Amino acid sequence: MSRRVVITGMGVAAPNAVGLENFHLAIRQGKSGIRFFPELEKLNFSCQIGGKPEINEELLQQYFTPLQLRGLNSSGIVYGVISGTDAWKNAGMEISEDSVPDWDTGIIFGTGILGVDKFREAIHLIDEGRTRRLGSTSVIQTMASGISAYLGGILGCGNQVTTNSSACTTGTEALLMGFERIQQGKAKRMLVGSCGDDGPYVWGGFDAMRVLPSKYNNIPKEASRPMSATASGFVPGSGAGALLLEDLDSARERGARIYAEVLGGEINSGGQRGEGSMTAANNQAVERCITRSLQNSGIEAEELDCINGHLTATARDSTEIQNWVRALGRKQKEFPYINSLKSLTGHCLSASGSIECVASVLQIYHSFIFGNRNCEDLHPEIEALVHQDRIPGKIISQKINILAKASFGFGDVNAVAIFKKFND
Repeated sequence: MSRRVVITGMGVAAPNAVGLENFHLAIRQGKSGIRFFPELEKLNFSCQIGGKPEINEELLQQYFTPLQLRGLNSSGIVYGVISGTDAWKNAGMEISEDSVPDWDTGIIFGTGILGVDKFREAIHLIDEGRTRRLGSTSVIQTMASGISAYLGGILGCGNQVTTNSSACTTGTEALLMGFERIQQGKAKRMLVGSCGDDGPYVWGGFDAMRVLPSKYNNIPKEASRPMSATASGFVPGSGAGALLLEDLDSARERGARIYAEVLGGEINSGGQRGEGSMTAANNQAVERCITRSLQNSGIEAEELDCINGHLTATARDSTEIQNWVRALGRKQKEFPYINSLKSLTGHCLSASGSIECVASVLQIYHSFIFGNRNCEDLHPEIEALVHQDRIPGKIISQKINILAKASFGFGDVNAVAIFKKFND
């Protein structure tokens, strides 16, 4: 028997705010987390701006023991542990010191690139013949599943504990994988999310590809321009988002607060065939992902109130909107409201899907739609398809019943999750 799945806890470490309440306030206020980094200027990057969470030493000590902090050199693990632990506590769950694992709770927490700085440190030590100076944490910080291993140990989870990796689709994919595990009765709770490292060794490849904006180094907050006619590339970002998914019966038994219900979704690939490639989506696959996400969730296209798009501030934004219009059969004023968190955070790469899922659920729970920053000059191809009122520039009060969150990633991979306001 298929089980209903709800969201009972959330946590986030985003470029514009760390902590759920701070993040909620930041997206309401349209606060940008994009800033200039002198280090990128010194390294002759064309794009010298980015988004990364601001974490101080005092905050670190609230989440890690002194032993864990020794030699810790992975920003992605830091962001993931903070957001994952916060989601756990936000759901009213206790961190048990019991010697028996929580067999009913698992973790699917993804990443793209993890432990880059630790790798760099290790390479230097090995090349210098000082391998024994690596320390005991170099392996766990550089293996892809390091983040789920850290969280699994901190929280004592005894169900499936694993890491997924699907480029920019990672976070939304993790959510849908956790949803399916609960729906099938294999777990009562799944902590899902994603994280990613930041800095020159992660962002350098994108700078070399010339897909990052280079004209906004002096005005970083204006650089990320999803759906804008003057968009010139995505601003790189990082961070982590986490959501605790729970069987509805379990949530009710605990008397847990319920933020929203997960109705379902779809994960697919365009196979890098037709229009698809390593860096561009197969439009047919995107449309199919959208339509099947609705079918799998048991809803009609007309019921969709809002879309939190992938929308990265590249030439693909117009194409993404075209795919939504075709898949939904809705345009102009009949089109759902649509927004992009990347106007405030930049593109957080493997962390983007989970951070944006948190933002999506906050909108449902608190009945508002956050504004799209920097798209006053709407792209003419988008303007021809969607009425400007459906792309708000500022926050609006709006009850949302059903919202779609989309992520489309390198490798021609797609994921769309459907969230619904919880009704008993």
